[in-house]
Amino acid sequence: MPTRFSTFFLFLLIPFPALAGTQWQDLEAVRNGAIQFAQQQSAAQPGTVTVAAAPLDPRLRLPACKTLEYFIPTGNRLWGNSNLGARCSAPSSWTVYIPLTVSITSEVVFAARPLGSGQKITEADILLKNDDITQYASGVITDPRQALGRIATISVAAGYPLRLDMLRAPHVIQQGQSVKILAQGRGFQVNAEGKALTNAAEGQIVSVRSGSGQIIKGTAREGGIVEVPF
Repeated sequence: MPTRFSTFFLFLLIPFPALAGTQWQDLEAVRNGAIQFAQQQSAAQPGTVTVAAAPLDPRLRLPACKTLEYFIPTGNRLWGNSNLGARCSAPSSWTVYIPLTVSITSEVVFAARPLGSGQKITEADILLKNDDITQYASGVITDPRQALGRIATISVAAGYPLRLDMLRAPHVIQQGQSVKILAQGRGFQVNAEGKALTNAAEGQIVSVRSGSGQIIKGTAREGGIVEVPF
């Protein structure tokens, strides 16, 4: 990642008299603009967003910019400690990087007690606490509805934050279960019996062996129903 000085080393080496009469960019305005841009970009995040930006080095001498553009450098995200770019194209071309700290305070769903693999999550299993979600891995759950009724895919220790990749939807169809195959179109409906060859949650694709031995695929629904496109 380039330092905030590397792009402007040339400017720093030019003797000041050679740039006499040049109007310089207000560095504090660049910093404040970066904070505002980061807040706007993070507005969709759950919770309260707080953005802090380090002051730019006052030794920087950047020609005043008519149109300043902010951007997120490749490989960065506005999450925790990060960097934001600001570039100018006229009347002079330059780019600077502003170090930011983005904090997002939100409710976080924690395991209230040890959870076992395969356990269905109930209200007694979760605990809500306000915290900075940027200190956790991506996918941390902030809405308890994303956890309740789902199944733990791994064991989780008490006090550990729950993530989406730790849970799955409950199966509405089990492997080996007898199912009802439903194919319907405009003005008609065909029903048949079959046996599920795989597990499936609501809305997932499941393989079924029909009574004739044909293997077909359809969408799993509650009540042991498999919808087959026709």
